[in-house]
Amino acid sequence: MIKKLNESTLFDAVIVANGSFPTSQLAWHFLKNCPYICCCDGAGATLIEHGLKPHAIIGDGDSLPQALKEQYKDILHVVEEQEDNDLTKATLHCKSLGFKRILYVGATGKREDHTLGNISLMMRYFKEFDLEPVCLSDYGYFVPAQNTCSFETKAGKAVSIFNFSCTQLQSEGLKWSLYPTSEWWQGTLNKATNNMITIRSNGFYMLYFEI
Repeated sequence: MIKKLNESTLFDAVIVANGSFPTSQLAWHFLKNCPYICCCDGAGATLIEHGLKPHAIIGDGDSLPQALKEQYKDILHVVEEQEDNDLTKATLHCKSLGFKRILYVGATGKREDHTLGNISLMMRYFKEFDLEPVCLSDYGYFVPAQNTCSFETKAGKAVSIFNFSCTQLQSEGLKWSLYPTSEWWQGTLNKATNNMITIRSNGFYMLYFEI
């Protein structure tokens, strides 16, 4: 799993979802430097409007203008099935190419139900697909984890930990000590007290780091 995020972090692919398009310097660094950009349907149009070209556009095509469908037909992959959303379709496409370390941008904002669903999918991709996903917004990033791990951050930065299956949950380097929370809100609004935090657990959990 990815234990720090900065401009030196390497990703195999960036997946751009059709939420709020990223504006942060960090997100744009990855968009300009990652070797593969995969867009979820209408996000392809937004990326192109911002002067970048995707390597693939994935989805059912319902939110992509017809002119762009024709212009980019060579990289457009229409997936009709409706069991999975476009984010998962794009993820499966990248997984089929052997990509493992995947950054997600544009997965938050606009609609809160999509935001919550997309964030929760990071855990699915980690557990079921054996990927190393990170979901980056203009404010912070989410990373799923398991068991005992250490993560680099900066003292004073906000950190939240969301428990998915842990019956044991402890921490080092946080202002308030962790415990096996039963509600997501109980793990929010913590703070790093140094540049490294350690989570000790016996299950799955999701971290949010302020950038």
